[in-house]
Amino acid sequence: MADTNYFSGIIKILENPTQIILNKNKISTTTFRAELSQIRKSKVVSLVFWGTLANEVKTYYQVNDYLLINGYISVKNEKHRNLTIKNSKQVTITVLKVYPFFCKPNLIPNKIT
Repeated sequence: MADTNYFSGIIKILENPTQIILNKNKISTTTFRAELSQIRKSKVVSLVFWGTLANEVKTYYQVNDYLLINGYISVKNEKHRNLTIKNSKQVTITVLKVYPFFCKPNLIPNKIT
């Protein structure tokens, strides 16, 4: 079972966004891992973006960019059958809004005319 709550905070992108297009509805999703910057100990979460927001995130943001995000956080407990492995929690945030906080400018190549 998963619990959901609203989340707003600053994150740092840790890996390049990967985009998947769902064949049935042709809706794009973008996922990547990010670090919550407000917490003293490093906390890594997975971010999920849907639709046009997914395309924008894939196009404009890259590794080491900081973003202010709003969305819903869900925590899922993963139970392992092997008793030597501890049960773990997977944190996923479904992002609804994104605001650039500290980003590297994307250089647009000059057009030759």
